[in-house]
Amino acid sequence: MNRRVVITGLGVCAPNGVGLTDFTNALLDGKSGLRHQPNLEKLGFGCQVAGEPLVKDKLIEYYFTPLERRGLNATGIVYGVIAGIDAWKDAGLEKNTTDEPSWDRGVIFGTGILGVDKFREAIHLIDEGNVRRLGSTSVIQTMASGISAYLGGLLGCGNQVTTNSAACTTGTEGIIMAYDRISQGKAEIMLTGSCSDSGPYVWGGFDAMRILPRGYNDNPTKASRPMSATAGGFIPGSGAGALVLESLESAKKRGARIYAEVLGGEINSGGQIGEGSMTAPNSIAVQRCIRNAITNSGIEASDIDVINGHLTATSKDGLEIENWSKALERKYDDFPYINSFKGSVGHCLAAAGSIESVATVLQFKEQVVFKNVNCDDIHPEILAVISESCIPRETKRHQSKIIAKASFGFGDVNACVIFKSFSKE
Repeated sequence: MNRRVVITGLGVCAPNGVGLTDFTNALLDGKSGLRHQPNLEKLGFGCQVAGEPLVKDKLIEYYFTPLERRGLNATGIVYGVIAGIDAWKDAGLEKNTTDEPSWDRGVIFGTGILGVDKFREAIHLIDEGNVRRLGSTSVIQTMASGISAYLGGLLGCGNQVTTNSAACTTGTEGIIMAYDRISQGKAEIMLTGSCSDSGPYVWGGFDAMRILPRGYNDNPTKASRPMSATAGGFIPGSGAGALVLESLESAKKRGARIYAEVLGGEINSGGQIGEGSMTAPNSIAVQRCIRNAITNSGIEASDIDVINGHLTATSKDGLEIENWSKALERKYDDFPYINSFKGSVGHCLAAAGSIESVATVLQFKEQVVFKNVNCDDIHPEILAVISESCIPRETKRHQSKIIAKASFGFGDVNACVIFKSFSKE
């Protein structure tokens, strides 16, 4: 039998809040982290709105030594280290200060692309013949696994330390990977999460694809509209989320505070076959992912009372709701509550799954279902499948029992994880 796995720590660096307290309050209040970006306007972007964590220099000094701050120009690493170290401390864990690695502790921390601004800086220096001015940190800031290497070294972890990458599915996939490692007895504690860089060099490609809304540059907080009839595309975001997963035995032995239990999950791909493509989901695979996550978790579809969807504020939101309905064999009033956090943080790309999972788990602690921001006009395609009452427009008091969280990413890749409320036994 697989061992039980629980969540004992959370950390976040999001557009609407840096740190758990600010992030929780922003979710409770429906506060948006989407802002007009003057640099995007200057560069001629059609969509000049994005979500970017507001990280003050003094805060960075708390997480990085003066030497580490020299030449530090990778926002994803900054966000990931803040979220990861915060989650570790929130779990009541300390950095390893012994002469031997912590063999039962590891890191799975994902990203899509890392250190873009550092890459740009390096390219210019090399082209100008100044390769010696690159500095000693350019490699770790630009390699994809730089974030997991940073965290693994800061914490002294001796178990698996790696970076996964699966587009928008990265963060949710990482949680399932960490769950698998602990449940199979290969680790006791895993720090998992994901991060995404900020800036025009990350967001430009999406603007070029014309899949970002262009009519909200003067009204940025209204730009991201998941499940809305007036949704015009997703708003890019950035940041990081982190969770500490731990075996139940270890958590009990330490007397750790437990946020929730991870029951299991599923990761798959639609193979870009049929309706699936690089940018569109194969519905058969999406439904299979959800169903298998339920089976792997040992529950019934009827046990799920809340869903946190991927729901990016594009034309595919209606299809996602339809896929959830078919996978669960539930519709209209029988459908669970469902929400999307992209109305307030945007689509944080590789960081989306982890930031949204932190928010999802906080619903157990706060005993609420967080509101859907900018969803005053629900799309009629969605109302043809589920009841309006299933889509909270205000934060609702609710003691969740089981929450399903899913991410569906570029490349037709899917991940669904099942969280359960935890009571002392």
